[in-house]
Amino acid sequence: MTGKLPHKIILSAGMPRAGSAWFYHLTRDLWIAAGGDNIWEIRKTYPLKTVITETNQNIDNFTLRKTLLILLPFLLGKSFTIKIHFAPMPLGRSLIRLKWIRPTFIYRDPRDALLSAYEYGRRVEKTGRPNAFSHLDTFEKSIDFMSDYMTDWETWMRLADPAIFRYEDLLTDYYRQAERLVNFLDLDLQSQNIRKAIEKNKPRDAAQKEGGHFSKGKIGRFRDVLTPEQIALCEERFAPYLEKMGYEL
Repeated sequence: MTGKLPHKIILSAGMPRAGSAWFYHLTRDLWIAAGGDNIWEIRKTYPLKTVITETNQNIDNFTLRKTLLILLPFLLGKSFTIKIHFAPMPLGRSLIRLKWIRPTFIYRDPRDALLSAYEYGRRVEKTGRPNAFSHLDTFEKSIDFMSDYMTDWETWMRLADPAIFRYEDLLTDYYRQAERLVNFLDLDLQSQNIRKAIEKNKPRDAAQKEGGHFSKGKIGRFRDVLTPEQIALCEERFAPYLEKMGYEL
């Protein structure tokens, strides 16, 4: 990084069950390490407890109310990170065009992502505690759920270019992908604090981090778990996207 840290809101977007929480933690820790404002403290100081979640600072989307409340600390000089899954509503897109918000995006093979969502949702049967995926009580619902995010994928591929990342690349080539993120954020890769943030979030350690949502994390696990009929159904539904996303049928 050269000079002062850019005055931006860094928006870490991602498909569900695509390592988005892990990627957000890395982004947030890098930003804070470089001197950016701590979103945990901002959430306490400003009226943001009903706007972004506590663990991963997820905004859900840019409604008028949430956008105004998020902009309050920004317009008062704060520069911080937040997270989102859905494609942004018009207000969010306007802020991206104004360059007040700078987005990154991470995605994963939708077949592995939907399997992870389905299995995570079934935890409710053992724990009795509902989670964000508890409603996915059939495989077909899981396919429908992930299909909704394919159009969002197309939107983010336009909005977040060139800061597009794949979960598989982050898992297998972590340090190079972390360097890409550092360069995109215009930070100093040689900074000791930046290096510490990168080490803190490497895959093995991220798997044990609260709020990281790691489960199996294995690439291509759907081939070992799903039936041939389920795989065929996935490929029928996702065929228009898989090749563009860089995955084989």
